[in-house]
Parts: sequence; structure tokens; C-alpha cells
Amino acid sequence: MTPTERTIANLPAHLRRYVVGQDYAAYTPRDQAVWRHILGKLRGHLADKAHPVYLEGLEATGIGMESIPSLDEMNERLSKLGWACVGVRGFIPPAVFTELQSLGVLAIASDIRTHEHIEYTPAPDIVHESAGHAPIIANRRYAEYLKACGLVGFKSISSVEDQAVFEAIRNLSVVKEDPTASEVEVAHAQARLEAASASRRGVSEGTRASRLYWWTAEYGLIGDVSNPRIYGAGLLSSIGEAKHCLTSAVRKLPLSVACADTDYDITRMQPQLFVARDFEHLFEVLSEFESSLAWKRGGDYGLREAMHARTVNHLVLADGREVTGRVVELLAAPRPVAPGLSTALARLEGPVVASLHGKAVGKPWNGPALVAFGAARLPERGAFRLAFDSGLVLEGFAAGGGEVLALHGQLAGRPLELPAVAHLYVSERLPSVAGGPADTGAWDQWFGELDAFTAGDGEERARERKAEALSPALATLYREVREMREKGALRPERLEQLVRASSDFPSDWLLLAEVNELRGTARA
Repeated sequence: MTPTERTIANLPAHLRRYVVGQDYAAYTPRDQAVWRHILGKLRGHLADKAHPVYLEGLEATGIGMESIPSLDEMNERLSKLGWACVGVRGFIPPAVFTELQSLGVLAIASDIRTHEHIEYTPAPDIVHESAGHAPIIANRRYAEYLKACGLVGFKSISSVEDQAVFEAIRNLSVVKEDPTASEVEVAHAQARLEAASASRRGVSEGTRASRLYWWTAEYGLIGDVSNPRIYGAGLLSSIGEAKHCLTSAVRKLPLSVACADTDYDITRMQPQLFVARDFEHLFEVLSEFESSLAWKRGGDYGLREAMHARTVNHLVLADGREVTGRVVELLAAPRPVAPGLSTALARLEGPVVASLHGKAVGKPWNGPALVAFGAARLPERGAFRLAFDSGLVLEGFAAGGGEVLALHGQLAGRPLELPAVAHLYVSERLPSVAGGPADTGAWDQWFGELDAFTAGDGEERARERKAEALSPALATLYREVREMREKGALRPERLEQLVRASSDFPSDWLLLAEVNELRGTARA
């Protein structure tokens, strides 16, 4: 097995289906020229502007200037740092990206931007993911932050609107990287993103976590506010942003948890950036942010976040059991039930999965589930009557495994409308409410949306159109220039012929730049 195949084999099954092969042979000679141009510009510009570990990190993670990196070579180098990498198809769901990162695996979009978007692209590509994220991992403390930040993002509660925004961003990035996309298609994709953003009913935990990640791991500065250095991957991998970010046109703010409440626009350069004192500062801000999440707070706050999100999340009960589903209704008790909890009963919509310490127990339940809070015990079988200090009373027949029949009840003497058949859970407290299912592997096995993710997959179509946009004659010229550089066989007369040949492709400035670079070398 290759190093990358070993990495993939070690991933949980529900993550493996998002992984794609690199197909190194598919990179065109122009793709290689794009890489050379960007890395040459970045290395020259960032030598004294990036965090000191940057140049050392390029070498440590197998990233050279002359050619697009091989994921196999990167995995060999990254393994020494306790990390790995896999190829993915452009934008992947945030929960997948954050879970991979929490496991110490970089998700690398193996496509490369077009020469038209050489300074900046909104689409994930191998420049951003490898030359941006990987080098700073050479700093052990920062690498630990990336894993911790991934876990926080994974545990945050995201909303249905967040999913709509993700799909719109993914679509826009694909359209913008498609050289054959019409102005109408681009305008529609932009309008779709604007509509998805406008549909938000509030700011979810998932959105706030993504902002924190954006302003640190993607667009973070470090050091003195008046003279910071760059460590964020988005800045390290963008020629335009790397030049712009340290100018007076960009406001520099001391990093604080307030960054999680600061929105960003992926389609333009950022008007302000946050500066961390050092890498320890990142942990201080992350800890403060983490303490505000339903994952840590549980109780009423967690239940409200989950119900407002309308997504699949999981409740962690006092005895370690988890209940995964969509929270759709909360009944308030007339008096507190436990610290931070005044909810007497929560109703979840099916399918519902029960688990214990992150491992699913039994099969999914397709009906409704109820979680009653207070000191009581549901019998395994037989008739029951549960009376809680909150004023909640539930009666029915326990069929086994948490299933209850003929259920009815009242709260503070008021009859309740309850499902006659349901799964019932009882817990004295609610320590945590976290994003997504408790057992992601089991949930994916039963309800995985592989078809929903790959259907209409535009990345492959855009990749094919990019290859088609490179004419055979132009590809031949790029290939010849690359071979001349690799072999060191620089013939001045042939270089002059290539200059004239490049005039047949006036919109392709990169070929002429490559030839002129060799002409300068030959004269030297």
C-alpha cells in the first residue's frame, strides 16, 4: 500500500467515501506552471513576512517549488509530525472537514486553480490546502490547535440554513473555476449564495465556529499588532492576499472571541484581520469560545439551540446514554429541574438512534422519542406511572427497550398531547447537547447521503472543461518549456522562437512569463 492508501484505510468508513485519488498524471503542463508561479512568488514574498516556521515547514511537509506535491510524499513527511492528508473533491461538508482535522488529517482538494485566478480563488485547491495549511503544522503547538479547533467545529450545532449556504458556496466555487461558465451561470450562482445567506434566522454555533476558524487558521496574523506576521492558510496561499494583508488598508485587531461574531466574505479581500499574540493565545480564545457552546453547557441552552437549528444533533444524558435526532418541541416546567435546566419534557422527531458513550445501541427508531427530565426510573416492561418533581406525570405501558405504548400524561395538572407510541428516556440532568449524531459511523451507515453529495457533482465537469480549454498546441509549448527547465538545456534561439509562438495565445500570459524567466536564466 502507498502512504496515502494506508492513511485512507485508517479512516472511519463514513469519512472514506469523501476521499478521492489525486490522479497526478491528470495535471497539465500549465497546471504545473501555475504551481511554480504561485510558489515562487509566495516564497519570495513570505520569507520575512510569514511565521518563522513557514519556510522550514514547506520542507518538512514535502512541498517544493518546482512541481505540484504528491500526496504520497506529503504523507511520508506528515507522518513524522503526527499528521496525514487525503484528497477530496473541492468543498466537502463542514462536519466532514472538521472531523478529519480533529483526527489530524488534512483534507486536500487536489485540483489546482486556473491561471486566470492565480492570485486568489474562492475554491479549495492544492495550493491553498498544501502550501497554506501544511507548513505551519511543523509547529507542534499550532498543530495541536488545529486538531482542537476541528473538534470544536465538529461538536458545534449547525442549522439547516448553514447547509444551504454550504451548498451555495460549493456551487459558486465550481462555477467560477469553470472556464466555460457563462455570465448568466456565474450571476445565478452568486444570487443563490446571497439568497441562502439571507435565509438565515440567526447565527448558529456552526457559523460562529467557522468564523473563529476563518479568522485564525485561514486568515490569522501573529505577533505584534503593529508589525504582525502571517500564519493563516488563506493568506499564505494567496499572492494577492499575502501582499494586501500587511498594508495599512487592512485594519489589525487583537484576537479575541469577538472574531466568532465577525462575518466574512469569501469573494473579496478582507478589510480587517485579527492578530494573535502567539500560538498559546489561540488556545485561550478557543477555550473561551468552547465554553459558550451547547456541547459544554447542555441544559435549556443546548435544547433551544438544537430545536432552533432543525438539524440532527444528540443529547447526552446523565448516565452516558445519547439520543440522536431532531429536537422539535420543549415543554417548560413550572420550577427548575436541575441547574441550567427548566425543561420538563423534550420531543425528538425520528429517526432516532440511541447510543452509549458514542456507540450505537440497537437499530434506529423511526417514530418520535421523548426525554423526560427528573428523578424517576422507567421500568423495562409493564405498566408504569412516573411522577416528577417538575409536575410532569407520565403513564403508559413499557414494551421493552425504551418503547412505550398507550402513553398519556400531564404537566402541572394540564393534560398533554403525546404520541401514543414512542421511545421514552429519563434523565436527571442534561450535561451536553452536541452537533450531529453521537455515532457518526452508525448514522452514516443507516442514513448516509452519498448520492445527495455526489449528484450533479460539478467539480468533475469543471475539471474536464479546464483540460479541454488547454489546446494541444499550447500544452505542447508548456511541456517543452518545462522540459527545458528540468534538463537545463537552455537554447537562446529556441527561447526566442517560443516568445514568438506565445503571441499566438495572447490571453495566456503565464506561458510568456515562463519563457521570459528562462531567458533571464540563459543570459545570466
